[in-house]
Amino acid sequence: MEGLSLDAELGEPSLDAACWRAELELWLEHRDGKTRLVRRRHSGPLVVQRPFHPESDGTAHIYLLHPPGGVAGGDILETTCHLEPGARAVLTTPGATKFYRSSRRQSRQRTVIDVAAGAVCEFLPQETIIFDGAEARIETRVALADASATYVGWDFLSLGRPAAGERFANGSVQQRIEVSLAGRPVWFERLCIQGDSPVGHAPFALRGRPIVGNMIYIGRVAENAAERVRERIGEEARNVFSISQLDRGIVCRYLGDIVSEGKLLFARAWDVLREAGQGKPAAPPRIWAT
Repeated sequence: MEGLSLDAELGEPSLDAACWRAELELWLEHRDGKTRLVRRRHSGPLVVQRPFHPESDGTAHIYLLHPPGGVAGGDILETTCHLEPGARAVLTTPGATKFYRSSRRQSRQRTVIDVAAGAVCEFLPQETIIFDGAEARIETRVALADASATYVGWDFLSLGRPAAGERFANGSVQQRIEVSLAGRPVWFERLCIQGDSPVGHAPFALRGRPIVGNMIYIGRVAENAAERVRERIGEEARNVFSISQLDRGIVCRYLGDIVSEGKLLFARAWDVLREAGQGKPAAPPRIWAT
């Protein structure tokens, strides 16, 4: 299908001296009642702040930083996070990730997360803005050790800059999300959006909406979790928000015009699912309020 494909092939980008490659790798362990960052490795402009522990169970809140603030043509960002048994972490970013217009080549952002038995990873970054003319590839791969591990992840794509009146008329964005449990896939999705494709305006696809959001919860959850989320979201959001309950989790989607609306709805869903699966309410990172 032109412009929007779940089977798009994601080719490997090349790299030259003018491009930046940044890598960040983190190891988290539960020690003395807290999840601690016991080791980190980084190269290039990807760093991490000292973890915060605002929750009584010692969950670590970690801010992933990319000081340049934007991804230019050919740049590659790779983040890997290892959670050892029993570790709990909320990973987020202090601001939006921006993929700039590129006349040269594709840029890539890749995130790999390994979640050991009994560990919980909540990966909740700010939105990704795809500038008009950008060539972007975004990959997320999550491996859960067994059924006692939990993963919560969301993402928001802003196609163009709606607040500035900029449409995503040129370029492309490719997104790939894979979640496996004990080596077997439980969620797999590929998306390819071409700038100004007719599919972007079709009623069965994006309907001309510039903001696309996905939220995936894989882990223990009550049988009526989806219904509880619907009750919390309310009827007023039925045209922009949807939720599906899977055998092993929950998938929420947002398709609308305003990132802040999508974040508010997903935050409500996160609160319900956290209570249902972990027995505690959501604890939004402090950086979100600044």
